[in-house]
Amino acid sequence: MPPVLLQPGVYIEEIPSGVRTITGVATSITLFVGWAPRGPTDRAVRLTSFADYQRAYNGLDPRSLLGYAVRHFYDNGGADAYVLRIADASAVTAICDIGDLHIPASSAGAWANQYSVRLERRPDDATRFSISIIQPSANNAVLETFTNLSMTRTDPRFVLAVINGRSAFIDRLTTSSETTPGNATVALNATTNGVDGTVIGPADGAFQTALTTAFDVGGVIDRIDLVNIVCVPGLTHAATIATLQRRVHDRRAFLIVDCDELDTVSGVVATLTGKTGSEAENSALFFPWVQAPDPLQQNAVRAFPPCGFMAGIFARTDATRGVWKAPAGTEASLTGAAGLAITMSDAENGQLNPHAVNCLRTLPVYGTVGWGARTLDGDDARGSEWKYVPVRRMALFLEESLYRGTQWVVFEPNDEPLWAQIRLNIGAFLQGLFRQGAFQGTTPRQAYFVKCDRETTTQADINLGIVNIFVGFAPLKPAEFVVLKIQQIAGDLAT
Repeated sequence: MPPVLLQPGVYIEEIPSGVRTITGVATSITLFVGWAPRGPTDRAVRLTSFADYQRAYNGLDPRSLLGYAVRHFYDNGGADAYVLRIADASAVTAICDIGDLHIPASSAGAWANQYSVRLERRPDDATRFSISIIQPSANNAVLETFTNLSMTRTDPRFVLAVINGRSAFIDRLTTSSETTPGNATVALNATTNGVDGTVIGPADGAFQTALTTAFDVGGVIDRIDLVNIVCVPGLTHAATIATLQRRVHDRRAFLIVDCDELDTVSGVVATLTGKTGSEAENSALFFPWVQAPDPLQQNAVRAFPPCGFMAGIFARTDATRGVWKAPAGTEASLTGAAGLAITMSDAENGQLNPHAVNCLRTLPVYGTVGWGARTLDGDDARGSEWKYVPVRRMALFLEESLYRGTQWVVFEPNDEPLWAQIRLNIGAFLQGLFRQGAFQGTTPRQAYFVKCDRETTTQADINLGIVNIFVGFAPLKPAEFVVLKIQQIAGDLAT
């Protein structure tokens, strides 16, 4: 509101510009799902390095592909990931009791059996004590300590209030009284041994059931604010993949699908049946498996699914070139790869590429690289507008960025001043991308448009509380086929 003008003079009033900055969302936050010997099963844990994975999930395990895929992701340029542990229902949580304290391990599994809980009273105050997690096999190394604890519920250092939700080894401990327990060192499995249960992998029905449950509406995936890429290392079950395709489509994410380890050049197309459904545009399949050293087998070379490598390449390409650049080509080299399970010729690659099988190739000079960028909807016979991975991922990036960047519009007066602000804000965001080379065209008019006016939003829409915003963009498509036309100069011919 303008100031009240009472005396002659100069008055200053700051007027809002109406510009609300739209920030592009992240494009390569990757969710990995698989069996691990340790870690929570009711939520996904966010990681920024493979060291985080080792602390939370007990590192590499020869019984599971999950840890290897996460490692390949970070080795190839990945930076931000979530991990969701899938475990069988028969897994048991280790528990110990010290006095009236009931102490469960932070997650089910035999991992907890190697740890003990040590309680020590303070020498100068028998009502105060400390709790430490120690590892007897490592000379009782202290891994975690909580000091100056109390059993009194009104005390600021009440043991439950201090430890619950803060310990990496203890879940929610409980107590039945306020009696301070005496000094003790008790194995974490003293009351109940932690048991891994049945080790389940992507080919097991129990794994597939738990996976689809986690991806149900309202499941674990819906508790993650933003996820861009989903990987389930080694998953080849068509019906489960179709379910994931539907859910990643709902979340504006992208699914990287592994081929079967035993797939051949002549047989891989047949295994696409059931994986190219109505929402296949949000997924891509890579072939074949990758040969890489296994640190758990003295770096002996063995085969691994390509999803972890490719998720890292997606992230690396996004960071260096942008989400509109295809994660393929001579720049898309697989760090840590010693080769491929199948070495293909150009002719064999030519058999698979038209059917939307993205091949990995070993090329002279460049090594092992990604050599395909089609979605599972990219078979030539389908004629899909979402044929290419970068085009689809660019659309997902725009959708998520504009969805989050236009929340302020809700409940604003639905008329021309609002529509002008919308055009201004979205246009400024798209113009920034245009300057980065994200669209086709040499002028903004050729590259994108934003339309929000009386034509897009009728009076009937206004009466229903609806504002319609039309955004169009001209995507960059990869130069999949480079044709060189060469001819001889015939020389000076008399005319």
